[in-house]
Amino acid sequence: MSNYKFVFILLLSAVGLSQAQVRIVNSINNSVATNSSAFIDASSNSTTNATTNIGKGLIFPRTDLTTFTSFSGTPTGIATSYPNRFDGMVVYNTATSGVAGVGATQGTLTAGYWYYDNKSTTVTGGTWKPVAAASSSAVNILTTETTTNTLINSAQVYAIKGTFTASGNSTAVNIPAPAGMTGLYGITIYKSGSNTVYSRDLYSYTIATTAGNAITGSPTVSVVYPAGTYDYVLEYLK
Repeated sequence: MSNYKFVFILLLSAVGLSQAQVRIVNSINNSVATNSSAFIDASSNSTTNATTNIGKGLIFPRTDLTTFTSFSGTPTGIATSYPNRFDGMVVYNTATSGVAGVGATQGTLTAGYWYYDNKSTTVTGGTWKPVAAASSSAVNILTTETTTNTLINSAQVYAIKGTFTASGNSTAVNIPAPAGMTGLYGITIYKSGSNTVYSRDLYSYTIATTAGNAITGSPTVSVVYPAGTYDYVLEYLK
């Protein structure tokens, strides 16, 4: 995290030198900066750039969250020192799997922007969450917990891909409940090895049961599936 600290040291130094909000890169004074809602304005300025067409952006330091094992800086949780315990901290994560080394992780790490959501009373009580890409709504559902783009009454819906085997003479099949699952949102069952939907229903699903926890069929009648292997995508709440 040394690069991350370096960037913010530069920002703090710039603010300190001006004793007010400043325009980063462009040194032209902003007469309303002191009372502005924005403490940094890095927009292009024709006086210094000789054009209004030069874009300006902030490059975040690249951070492998799996090796980020602790937050530095003490004390925390007081008015003069990290009062929100790093709540809202943003990094560009380079890890493509696993979980963060400190705090909880929503789903599995993927490369991209992640923020630390911490409403707890401890530094390590927060959860790293991905910043959804505005340019794409596609979610690749994996065999590990995947965060979907769906919320139900502000509750996040997760998904996981798996396989079960039907005996051909029983309606009971094994579809393990993911860790922390509190309710079934939906299920889609496919013919094995294909993207052809076989069913979108179960007769029943019991989270606490480890064997035979699902009964195949529709919400009104149980149905014995032909013997074979079936793929599924389970969507659930936690």
